[in-house]
Amino acid sequence: MILNGAQILVETLIEQGVTDVFGYPGGQVINIYDALYEYKDKINHVLTAHEQGASHAADGYSRATGKVGVCIATSGPGATNLVTGIATAMLDSIPLVAITGNVPNSLIGKDSFQEIDITGVTMPITKHNFFVKKIEDLAPTLRQAFSIAKSGRPGPVLVDIPKDVQVGKCEFTAQGVVEKKPLPKVKEERIDEAVKLINEASRPYIYVGGGAAGLGMGKEIVAFAEKIDAAIGCSFMGLSAVPQESERFLGMQGMHGHYASSMSQNEADLILAIGVRFSDRATGNVSKFAKKSKIVQLDPDSAEINKNVHVDLGLVGDIYDSFKRISEKCVEKSNPAWLDRVRELKQEELAFEAEIAAADGAPLTPKQVFDIINEEKLPASVITTDVGQHQMWTAQYVQFDKARRWVSSGGLGTMGFGLGAAMGAYVATKDPTILITGDGSFGMNLNELATAVTYKMPIVIVLMNNGVLGMVRQWQTLFFGKRYSNTVLERKTDFVKLAQAFGAEGYLAETPIEFRKAFQKAVKANGPVVIDVRIDKDEFVLPMLPPGGAIDDIITKVK
Repeated sequence: MILNGAQILVETLIEQGVTDVFGYPGGQVINIYDALYEYKDKINHVLTAHEQGASHAADGYSRATGKVGVCIATSGPGATNLVTGIATAMLDSIPLVAITGNVPNSLIGKDSFQEIDITGVTMPITKHNFFVKKIEDLAPTLRQAFSIAKSGRPGPVLVDIPKDVQVGKCEFTAQGVVEKKPLPKVKEERIDEAVKLINEASRPYIYVGGGAAGLGMGKEIVAFAEKIDAAIGCSFMGLSAVPQESERFLGMQGMHGHYASSMSQNEADLILAIGVRFSDRATGNVSKFAKKSKIVQLDPDSAEINKNVHVDLGLVGDIYDSFKRISEKCVEKSNPAWLDRVRELKQEELAFEAEIAAADGAPLTPKQVFDIINEEKLPASVITTDVGQHQMWTAQYVQFDKARRWVSSGGLGTMGFGLGAAMGAYVATKDPTILITGDGSFGMNLNELATAVTYKMPIVIVLMNNGVLGMVRQWQTLFFGKRYSNTVLERKTDFVKLAQAFGAEGYLAETPIEFRKAFQKAVKANGPVVIDVRIDKDEFVLPMLPPGGAIDDIITKVK
């Protein structure tokens, strides 16, 4: 059939299984939006308040489902407003296709109104990007974009479409959904090398990352840990991958990880790393990281092997296949001394947590907030966050019911990510969605409250309000002699009235009883609810590895 370029774009999205897109119209995508109107019974478009919100929503959509998220923006400022969201997806390996309009080919390079070289701008922060010069190339390019986004190590792809390509016409024939390109299988002798190292270990630690989080292998990881008598920890991005109820699961390790998880990793003699990139926040001083341990790393990306930490064996290829073959071949064993030591570390962790709680005189503490959230949240709730202290407290305390319930910006650490991501996660899953944010982060993109209200998205927004930029202020307290340069906000914002002005519900909570009542109401609401939770500005995220420090420098209390 003969279609114009805008129709071909929407037809191809539908062909690729896309049911929802997020975006904001503008001059150079009017034709695309006209086609979206024509196909509105087949594809749902969510109009955000800002293009950055659209990119974060597409990202959250993908994290919650594993599908490719899609966002649309016009040329110039519309396209550049996507940049932060694209970079966020890139650093966390999230499959996303960003579609931008541009001026006609005849006006490219002439400083036309709202012209920008968005492929040049985004080259460093995409897996690949495309400028579509001819309408005949449009459908094949889009299919290739989806293939690249979800194959191998996932990531964002941008497709820039000039106006004349959207208007022109050509023949279109629908095809099937492009499949992921299969990852290579690791050779059997390499699998045997890994098995030998694991069989020889007496203090094994399984380290689960974002690359494993969406593969649905949590139960298999727990079963393997029981077979080889290992402890389990995870990176920030690996949260929700492993069933929370497993007593072997020690939680997140790293700069603000659980004490027992970080210490166990440090004392292990074998680390089986599954889909982790050993970022600086996870390792601290790499020259001192895991010096007692041999490391076996499973990853789909060869660039990650020996990039940050030297490993004894790197297996590049299909993570799930490699893990399954390793787990089948390893011998069943018992390491009672190791498990006793892990339990001892867990008791030490409980002791210093109790010490912190006893010393806290605030009326409402982060731990109390998250205890109530864990008790009152609905099953299978998606937990999204912004970035800062509240994000780390969430990572430490929230209990996840199943995989892909954790939606948070790890690598880029994007303040303002949370509300857009929460919207995307809700659109994708229709599951209960909770956003944990702070007054600093929420201020970045709170305009998306308008979107959440318009679409009646039942998102519970827990706004941990301490009147400061908490994480930076914590660093200023610990490492900069309490010189609080521009981290005390002194804003007069009434978040309850703000929520009401947008058409949402709003509550103030200053005590545990007030927060529980507000949260119970919020989870039953038919639209977004903002709970302004007042906490003390001197609440710190602990434990903490100081910047450039090692596990021996871990801070568990502030004097």
